[in-house]
Amino acid sequence: MGRTITEKILARAAGRAEVTPGQNLPFAPDHMIAYDFPGYTDVMFRQMHDDFGIRELSDPERYVVFIDHMLTKGDTKERDIHQVTRDWCDFYGVTLHEARGIGHQVAAEYGYALPGRFLIHFDGHISGLGAFGALGWGVRRDLLEGWVTGRIHLDVPASVRFELTGAFPDGVDNRDLIHAIIARLGADGCSHQVMEFTGPGAASMSIGRRQGLCGMAMFTGAVSAIFNPDEAALAYARDHARTEFAPLSSDPDAEYSSTHAFDLSELAPQVVLPGSARADNTTDAASVGDTAITKAFIGSCASGRIEDIRAAADVLRGRKVASGVRLNVVPTSKEIHRQAEEEGLLDTLRDAGADIATSSCDFCFGYQKPLGAGENCISTGVLNISGRMGSTDANIYMGSAYTVAASAITGHITDPREVRR
Repeated sequence: MGRTITEKILARAAGRAEVTPGQNLPFAPDHMIAYDFPGYTDVMFRQMHDDFGIRELSDPERYVVFIDHMLTKGDTKERDIHQVTRDWCDFYGVTLHEARGIGHQVAAEYGYALPGRFLIHFDGHISGLGAFGALGWGVRRDLLEGWVTGRIHLDVPASVRFELTGAFPDGVDNRDLIHAIIARLGADGCSHQVMEFTGPGAASMSIGRRQGLCGMAMFTGAVSAIFNPDEAALAYARDHARTEFAPLSSDPDAEYSSTHAFDLSELAPQVVLPGSARADNTTDAASVGDTAITKAFIGSCASGRIEDIRAAADVLRGRKVASGVRLNVVPTSKEIHRQAEEEGLLDTLRDAGADIATSSCDFCFGYQKPLGAGENCISTGVLNISGRMGSTDANIYMGSAYTVAASAITGHITDPREVRR
């Protein structure tokens, strides 16, 4: 019987010839990743030191920490938080990447997301690295087991196969696809499974679009998402790899728990209503066109890549952000910021009235420019639960960069096809 790419990656990480869904086994991740955030990374370092008596790591190169939160105020509190992380990383010899962008993106740029690799993080959006044929798994506070022992016990997941055909129509992208999947299957439709994307529609997607799609897998209940590495993924890996890598792919006769077909050409712009990304909260953008907005946000680990910035610039070129609306655009990394600047995209957005900020997670979780009571925001962020971006009395709608840009022009939630005709 054939094996999925996920089963092959986990078998290698377990030191076994093969693994079977449902088995609980210890796995040795290639990298154990975290970002510094009060109550998480600092606590894990302290537990390693005080509770487990660990004074030295035998393989510090497997540990990676990113400073990508709380970067935009420049106050004493921020400096103190980051200094704690610097001190711990220095003590243990752990690699630290500071203020280079959102870690889920920078991990790819710095060559950690190689085909065939297994990576864990306490944040579920690490699944975005599946775009490269790597398995990124958010394990929450169980990350401590990996940090302490170098291995983590997990149940081998089954895989759900998504056969993608067609190509995205004008004004539609990977955000619309993931929300359409949630609308059809439900917010737990892939519970404790890995979403595997295949077919000509998958092959036609850019690496950035694949990252954005895989990075939102957790909202289907999935533990991760993955593409089999094709030449586009392998070329990126070769350009960024620091070590040799061995790509893996699913066998033609691999078994899946279920298979679902989606024709990308049939998708329409989607909007997620405030509350969560549950199935009954997803609707066509055109159906909520009477919803006025005061804020708009393009960014996050899911939707601030060069494709998203190009999409926003394409919509906003020659137009202006509506009076009374503030549009914040935050590229996902400094490298993407540089590329967008060189392409003239950020000048286009500035000319339209957008505010451009340096890369961080701070807008997505309401640390910077928080929403006030009564405000409505249309966002490419990753969550729209109450209080996520500020006041619990504010409303967050989620959509693609196309939809956010179009809505910023009109001052109300807008199907981007309406302004692109």
